[in-house]
Amino acid sequence: MKRVVSLSALALASLVCFNTDAFAQKGRKKASAKKTNTKKAAATPAVEAPPPPPDPTQSPEYQDSVTRAGLTPSVLESKRPNTTVVGELVDLKISLPYDNIRIDDQVYKQILWKDVYTAEKMNTIFRYDGENDKGSENFFYIMMGLIKNGDVTAFDAVNDRFTTPLNIGQVAATLGTVSSTIEVPDLDLDPTGEKGIMKSVSITEEFNVNKIVAYRIKEEVIFDRETSRMHFRTLGIAPLMSKEVAGQSTVMPMFWIYYPEARPHLATYEAYNPKNMAARMSWEEIFETRYYSGTIYKSTLNNPNNLNLKAMIKDPIHRLWAGEDIKESIFNWEQDVWEY
Repeated sequence: MKRVVSLSALALASLVCFNTDAFAQKGRKKASAKKTNTKKAAATPAVEAPPPPPDPTQSPEYQDSVTRAGLTPSVLESKRPNTTVVGELVDLKISLPYDNIRIDDQVYKQILWKDVYTAEKMNTIFRYDGENDKGSENFFYIMMGLIKNGDVTAFDAVNDRFTTPLNIGQVAATLGTVSSTIEVPDLDLDPTGEKGIMKSVSITEEFNVNKIVAYRIKEEVIFDRETSRMHFRTLGIAPLMSKEVAGQSTVMPMFWIYYPEARPHLATYEAYNPKNMAARMSWEEIFETRYYSGTIYKSTLNNPNNLNLKAMIKDPIHRLWAGEDIKESIFNWEQDVWEY
């Protein structure tokens, strides 16, 4: 009996060893198959897309040419303090986030386009020619500095919906300050000019900031039911340049910048105060409080054909009155909400 039990146990142990060895061999086959597949997959190299060609307008040389053209004038840094007062009010300032307006609480909305002419007394702060260690304080140069440093993106003026980004070279082209090459006599190789030896010289026309006569501001007017408040929020800013078109002087937008993108940076730049230099506001505060004088260029109020006022009203005086009527109608809508 003991012998039968021993033979049975021996047979069972042999069967277990056989199954274990079979499973081990099967696992080795699967592992080798996986390794083989891995090697085959690795043998096929992935095709990478070629890198895009470098943009010549982003090179340091072109950036320097933009500075030489006067678009971003270089300002020497002061080696000594320009004031005896310690501390800074604006340099470290941050812009506060907007109140969140729910779409259900937006019960009234209009979009306005205003032209802010720098020749008006209230708007002379836009063309202040002062300098500080951050550069020129002219608002146009502040805009160009933000574009050149990559802090904000400029958009083509073909429309005001911010659809086509522009680099600093394309912005320079819109302002008419692109570099050109001309042939001049080479006086080093031909001092007398008898041989007619010429050489190529690159020249860049210096930009005249006085050609920027106004700024077009796009803003939305929203009445919030939750707070019972009318909100005025700037969407975009475009410099208007004086140009000769078909023998007539006109103003044209050069490019657009998206104001919410520029707002944190404008909070760190001071605006000129002709009354008191100790009470200077930041440029972000100028736009948030609308501390400027603007005339209505276009609005969405009673404008199903999406035309500007100049296209609808030829007389400039009547056009000015129409713009004031638009402002008054928005004001009256807000007042009519309340009951006294």
